[in-house]
Amino acid sequence: MLFISLGTAEAQDRCGSMELLQKRFTDKPALKLMFDQRQVRIQQLVNERIASGKMLRTTGPITIPVVFHVVLSRQSMVTDAQIMAQLDTINKDYAGTNGGAAKIPSYFKSLFGQSGIQFCLAQRTPNDAPSTGIERYTTTRNSFDYTNNQVKHAESGGADAWDTDKYLNVWICDLSGSTLGYATFPDDGVKDEQGVAVDYASLPGGAATGFNQGKTLTHEIGHYFDLYHIWGDDNGACTGTDNIDDTPNQSNSTTTFQTGMVTDRCTSTAPGIMYQNFMDYSPDATLFMFTQMQVAHMEEIFEKYRSSLLLSNACTPVDVKKKDASLKTIRQPAQRICTNTLTPQITLVNRGSETLTSLIIHAVIDNGTVQNYNWTGSLATYAETTVTLPTLATVEGNHILSISTSNPNGAADEDTSNDALSLDFIYYEPFATPVKEGFEGLFPPQGWDIVNEDNGSTWEKTTSASKTGNASVKIGNFGNQVVGQRDYLRSPTVNTAGADSAFVSFQVAAATYTSTSTQNNVWDTLQVLISTDCGQTYTSLYKKWGSSLITRNAATRTAFTPGINEWRREEINIGSFIGQGEILVAFLNTNGNENDIYLDDINIRTVTVNPNLKEAGFLVTPNPTSGQVSVQFYPHPEKLKSVSIYNVAGQKIAETVITGEVASNVYNFDLTTFPSGLYIVKAEFEDRVLTKKIVKN
Repeated sequence: MLFISLGTAEAQDRCGSMELLQKRFTDKPALKLMFDQRQVRIQQLVNERIASGKMLRTTGPITIPVVFHVVLSRQSMVTDAQIMAQLDTINKDYAGTNGGAAKIPSYFKSLFGQSGIQFCLAQRTPNDAPSTGIERYTTTRNSFDYTNNQVKHAESGGADAWDTDKYLNVWICDLSGSTLGYATFPDDGVKDEQGVAVDYASLPGGAATGFNQGKTLTHEIGHYFDLYHIWGDDNGACTGTDNIDDTPNQSNSTTTFQTGMVTDRCTSTAPGIMYQNFMDYSPDATLFMFTQMQVAHMEEIFEKYRSSLLLSNACTPVDVKKKDASLKTIRQPAQRICTNTLTPQITLVNRGSETLTSLIIHAVIDNGTVQNYNWTGSLATYAETTVTLPTLATVEGNHILSISTSNPNGAADEDTSNDALSLDFIYYEPFATPVKEGFEGLFPPQGWDIVNEDNGSTWEKTTSASKTGNASVKIGNFGNQVVGQRDYLRSPTVNTAGADSAFVSFQVAAATYTSTSTQNNVWDTLQVLISTDCGQTYTSLYKKWGSSLITRNAATRTAFTPGINEWRREEINIGSFIGQGEILVAFLNTNGNENDIYLDDINIRTVTVNPNLKEAGFLVTPNPTSGQVSVQFYPHPEKLKSVSIYNVAGQKIAETVITGEVASNVYNFDLTTFPSGLYIVKAEFEDRVLTKKIVKN
């Protein structure tokens, strides 16, 4: 039989995921480009995965912790039993054990895919408190619009996400209109909005007739793992794609109950369209399957973009002890200090069932003398507090601050696994200029550090390319698909006191993956920042990306390795920061997943002007001279047109003409071949002329 689809508006009603994604593509065309590039790479990996027979179900199934945020004005609208039934549904649908496999037509059975992805109710909160995985929030809002994500934020009547790297967040709410669900794709949207939202009526036993067996969440989790709608969202044009090779082309969504073989104008011959696929809009009772390539795609996406979920311990129940003091974080010091003392500050959590009233806290730098601190207070179970410890002294070098706890309430801690934390930090006195670094030795070099807050790829030493010597430093943007990550390479603090001017110079090499003529793209960005407060705040002096940054014009589709002629020297005047204290220079890379950036021959230098020159402003030395003459200006000679030398007869014997921007404050001449006698040096500006007499011996 031939199925004629419903109109486009109705086809979009059940799920808002693709509409939201298309809106983001419109608002940010570079995101569309990035997704297209990713699809090409993922498709290659999926084909390799299929060919190798690699499947999570057989090589190592994984379980993803799920937290259900129930955000409703009346909590009785959804029962715990419905949520448990929903969890059972997605587990069976992804494992291919839902009983519907037997109903798959013979002509699609060979395409039937079974995933190794499974789901559990979270057993602990992000703070390691016990949890059922069902969190209920009573809201004053009657419904939520899928276009604004208000359900995902407490400030707008919703619920804040739990750590999206450790949990699959599912929001259950009343979605406005006829929308039953929506999801975020990998790298789509902000981090704390990653997850899935479904209408409460779509849960098993809900009020959404025909769509109340829990398949909406199965469908939306498919989007969460980068699956598109099976019909390609092309409004019936037959030219769209879901980027999956083993799903038949389909003109539009299926919205009514179907049986038997169904064809349409996009697939007009047997075996017809696959309305049984979870990524269609068919009523729940007719949805039975993912295909093998859909499964391979989801599993590949999981490993590349959602793998942090595998490292989560949220499926493991919390074993609550009576006495269990825990260190959550070392809040201070920062990883770099600029004085020889530090005042440690920690966050203390009571994970025991007893109220915590006393504790011994131990602090030590490296292998030095342990300092003990007796803390007293009243900390309820799972409450936390900030504790400031006595000041410690240190010496120059790279150090480790270790802090631990013992004797909660005067007895042994029953869980010592969370009793100790350590922090790497550095302290060096300000370096004298010049600070030159070619990265030939230890990395990071002495006094340098790297700020890598996301713990992902960052600055590293390489011997694959250099401007001079054998090594340089690079950051691998080519292989980093997490757009927006920021990584700092920071110099030692530098003393510029007493200098008249200061400069930062360096060699840079960079390329892009995308043609630099592409509009609205997200580019790798390199900044040079200056800090005068030990890295607490920064001022940006240099910021380049795309065509302004690259040293290779052609788009490069492999990881960039520069040739010797693909480097550019940059110099930045930082003289305005003299007198503001010791300075720190930071090279900041913001990832755009374009290509690798290299730095070499960094030089932080100062210039101290001859006192006589500083006083006179225009100096010719030496005088008398035996031949070599240096004509110097202070400050920088803006509007200088030429520097000339005349003999006593008024004849011009030497001249330097300046065209365009004045590049130097020093001009050298050679009078060796000229006779002894008196000469006149003339400096001609746009608005004045300066002269000096000089004697040639």
